[in-house]
Amino acid sequence: MALRLAAFGLVLLIAACATITRNHGYVPDEVELAQIQVGKDNRESVAEKVGRPSAQGLLNDVGWFYVQSRFEHYGPREPKEVSRQVVVINFTEAGTVSNIGRYGLEDGRVIELSRRVTETTIKGVSFIGQLLGNVGRIDAGSLLGG
Repeated sequence: MALRLAAFGLVLLIAACATITRNHGYVPDEVELAQIQVGKDNRESVAEKVGRPSAQGLLNDVGWFYVQSRFEHYGPREPKEVSRQVVVINFTEAGTVSNIGRYGLEDGRVIELSRRVTETTIKGVSFIGQLLGNVGRIDAGSLLGG
């Protein structure tokens, strides 16, 4: 009986130390983004093709931001963000798609993975820098006022 109890405890201990991976958010894949035509599609057609995002341009509504993060949690350690992707779909003032960009996070810096543009000026990139730049800067003590 003691041997079974010890074996059960060992299995439970090993299972408690397994890595748990969680995904948060949604980012359209390349197949979905290929359906969107820069200069032709508008907000309504983009919403039909890939859905509405959880974040939009905060000040001037020039873009839609799709954000996905992956966290790994191992045993008693705090969860660690291991990857983050941001897809940005920018719109002109008339509401047509002017740019589609995909951004990632590498070593705490924003990395542009792909971009389709009709204009030379990209709007909303600073917001992406803020989204991706906050990795590792927030801790429980600062949130609790400590």
